[in-house]
Amino acid sequence: MLTTNPFAELSASISPIVMQTYVVIMIILVAGGTLFDIMHKKSATYFFNNWRNANKKGAHQVGGGEMASLAIQTAAVEVLTSGEFCNARRRVAHLLTMYGFLAYVITTAIMVFGYPTPATPTPAIVPGLWYLGALMICGGGYWFWFFIRVDVAAEGNSPFRIVRADLFILSLLASATLALIWAILQAAGCSWTNVFLGLYLIATTVLFGSIPWSKFSHMFFKPAAAFQKRVAEANGSRSNMPAPADLPEKFGSARRQPQHY
Repeated sequence: MLTTNPFAELSASISPIVMQTYVVIMIILVAGGTLFDIMHKKSATYFFNNWRNANKKGAHQVGGGEMASLAIQTAAVEVLTSGEFCNARRRVAHLLTMYGFLAYVITTAIMVFGYPTPATPTPAIVPGLWYLGALMICGGGYWFWFFIRVDVAAEGNSPFRIVRADLFILSLLASATLALIWAILQAAGCSWTNVFLGLYLIATTVLFGSIPWSKFSHMFFKPAAAFQKRVAEANGSRSNMPAPADLPEKFGSARRQPQHY
C-alpha cells in the first residue's frame, strides 16, 4: 500500500484532468489568498516602512556581502531549522509539521501531474514520501495541538477550545488525516472510500481557500520578519530595542522552568 499511488488508483473513477484542475485551483487560491492577505493587512507596506526606518536609524549601512550572509543565516536558522523556538518540544513539533507538509504537497503534485494513471508506474519512493509526509503532519500537529499550545499548557484551557487562529492547523490536520484514511480504505476496497474522499477534498479546500482568515500566509511572512530582525541588529537600530544585557533576566524558577515558549 505504501508504494501505491492513491491518485492513480482514483483515476479509474475520476479523470486525471479533474484532479489536475483541482490542484491548479488550490495553487491559485494560495497565491490569491496570500496577495489579498498582504493587501488587506498592509503587511508589505508595514514591512517596507519598517525597513526604511531601520536603515535611517542604523549606526552604519549593511553592505551587499553582509546582507547576503544574513540572508543565508536566516534561511539556515529560522527557515530550515526553526531556530527561533527556544522550547525544544515546540521546535521538533514545528519541524515535523513543516517538512511533513512540504513532502505531502510536493508529492501530491508529482503524483497527480506526473503519474496520474496506472499506465505510468509511479516510483515507489514518491507515494512512500506522501504517506510519510502525512504521518509527520499528524505527529507534529497533534503533539502541538494537545500538549504544546500556550493556552493549553500554560493557561489550563481545554485542548478542544477552538478560536479562529486555529483554522490553519485544524484544516491541515484534517486534510492529512482524512488523506491517510481515504488512501487506506481505497487500497482495502472499502465501501466508505468515497465518503472519506469527499471529506478529504472538503478539508483540503478549507486549508487552501481560507488563507485570508487563517495563519497559512504566516509561513511566508516569518522568514521576511526574521531577515529584517537580523538586518536591524547588524546595522545597530535593533528595531528600537535596547542592547542585550550582560546578565539577561531569567524567567521561571530553579524548581520549574517555563515550558510553553
